[in-house]
Amino acid sequence: MKLTQMLLDQLDREAIRTRNVLENVPTGNDDWKPHQKSMSLMRLAGLVATMPSWLALIVNRDEIDLNPPEGGNQYQQPAVDELVQRLDKAVSEGRSALSGTTDDKLLSTSWKILVGGKVVNEAPRHVVIADTFAHLAHHRGQLTVYLRMLDRKVGATYGPSADDQRFA
Repeated sequence: MKLTQMLLDQLDREAIRTRNVLENVPTGNDDWKPHQKSMSLMRLAGLVATMPSWLALIVNRDEIDLNPPEGGNQYQQPAVDELVQRLDKAVSEGRSALSGTTDDKLLSTSWKILVGGKVVNEAPRHVVIADTFAHLAHHRGQLTVYLRMLDRKVGATYGPSADDQRFA
């Protein structure tokens, strides 16, 4: 099996799991945080919803600067009713990029993360993509804790939850 197909299959699985969590994000708690150092509920939910679009960045660009010297990278916080739409768009972007690339590109070329013009990480694209899926799972897990603390349902992810007995 081709690497690109394996990654597309993983994207599809992670999209279902992510949707199951995002569908339970409540309205009216946008700025809620479990701790002062934590992200707000909607910032975290918006991040989780859009992370699959990072695959397009990794495939189509050679680097990203998280704090470019010229400024930029403005975050737009979504409304609760936009979360699933943003996820669908992000998955579509990621899917399109993966479908349009080759295993050779993913295996042989590096991708860089910069902060203020300085390289803080450089790895082959396939490694960065694998790390992105792990990063998505991490933040999605954080979001499930937020939901539980707000007494909301937690959707199934890698198996049934107390609230959702499906095996996602």
